[in-house]
Amino acid sequence: MNGAGRRPPRGGSASNRDGATDAKPGLVARKTATRLLTAVIDSKASLDGLLDHANGNPFFLALPEQDRMLVRAMLLVTLRHMQVIDAFIDRMTEKPLPAGARSLRHVLAIATSQILYLDVPNHAAVDLAVTQASEDPRSRRFASLVNAVLRRMIREKDQILPQLTAGVRPFPGWFADRIAEIHGAGAAPALMAAMSAPPALDLTVKSDPALWAERLGGVVLPTGTVRIAKLGGPVSSLQGYDDGAWWVQDAAASIPARLFGDLAGRRVADLCAAPGGKTAQLVMAGADVVAFDQSANRLERLQGNLERLRLTAETRLGRAQDVDDPAGFDAILLDAPCSSTGTVRRHPDIPWTKSRQDIERLAVVQRQLLDASIRLLRPDGELVFSNCSLDPEEGEDMIARFLAETPGWRIRPVTADLWPGMEDALTPEGAVRTHAGMLPNADPQLAGLDGFYAVVLTRLPI
Repeated sequence: MNGAGRRPPRGGSASNRDGATDAKPGLVARKTATRLLTAVIDSKASLDGLLDHANGNPFFLALPEQDRMLVRAMLLVTLRHMQVIDAFIDRMTEKPLPAGARSLRHVLAIATSQILYLDVPNHAAVDLAVTQASEDPRSRRFASLVNAVLRRMIREKDQILPQLTAGVRPFPGWFADRIAEIHGAGAAPALMAAMSAPPALDLTVKSDPALWAERLGGVVLPTGTVRIAKLGGPVSSLQGYDDGAWWVQDAAASIPARLFGDLAGRRVADLCAAPGGKTAQLVMAGADVVAFDQSANRLERLQGNLERLRLTAETRLGRAQDVDDPAGFDAILLDAPCSSTGTVRRHPDIPWTKSRQDIERLAVVQRQLLDASIRLLRPDGELVFSNCSLDPEEGEDMIARFLAETPGWRIRPVTADLWPGMEDALTPEGAVRTHAGMLPNADPQLAGLDGFYAVVLTRLPI
């Protein structure tokens, strides 16, 4: 099962499974948030998997919807500011916490995120954290310490928080070092600050972006994406959701499917297709789309998304490297599995659950997928390779090795005249490289892009 800890007893409820004091409002949500934070930090569990509404952590799924929203908010904020939170906890303790007191540190981290970053009454954050520590045999002897640390934090946060925010790198060492290595020590701080900011909501619309921007109170980006800075409720409450007029998709994620030429009537394979945003784009472009994914759950989600959008594509369950289709395809979109380091704005668990070794391993997988995919392409076809990694090892470097080792292939350059406003995203080789520091805006909530790499590959003329 996703996450850590025991499964809720059958027939039990979130309000009573851990004892009578769980009747205290908000306590179960804090316990669940702490449990899931432990799973992310200590067990490298995916936050998306833990919070999945169909197959997520059972303690999370046992909560009412309002508490789920609170748990999600606490986890996103805690992970987004984990470096500062850890530094603040260390500053508030006269001597380091015991090495084995991981549970205690996670209790303190969730409470600290509420005190520093969330609109939660200070007394509630302290009271619930003390109660939580008192009920856990591993932390019970530290309950008074929890109380003292958090109360001191409340008194001193206005003085100390700005110092820590300015002086502590926002990401764990391996990740921060790699950003500096790629972009340079001078540019890295600003880029990491942009990556630490919560993203806006981006929508790909079926037609008339200007109209939908007006209706939804958003702006139109150079990609044609409608961006909304503030969301007042669930996405499903927005105008146009039930009608399938748009779907949620970061502006950068919408670029790869737009790099093909005319797709009308052409047979296109979308490999690694779920959750289906790019599939929908290909269908809207007039392509006859076959969408592949190796996960039955993700493929079911893709099918559900297409149904809401009133779009149709053939779907097949299977690994991209195992696809066998003698008819071949006019175009292939390979949005390959990757380290997802470009999506840290949306997925702040990534720096805590991934490593440099994951990048190296996934670059090998991507090359294997690319080698398998080109065999499915008709002679005059084109392939778009993309992923949401910031690392050249999963992008520019891997493609350079592919071209050096695979005769007969070249990059079809993406030209700036087709992408007004996105010129900075074009590489000297003619590929696309985006990151969170792009699309600056006076309103920080309207700025930035996910990190993506995308390149168009074709055969050399004979």
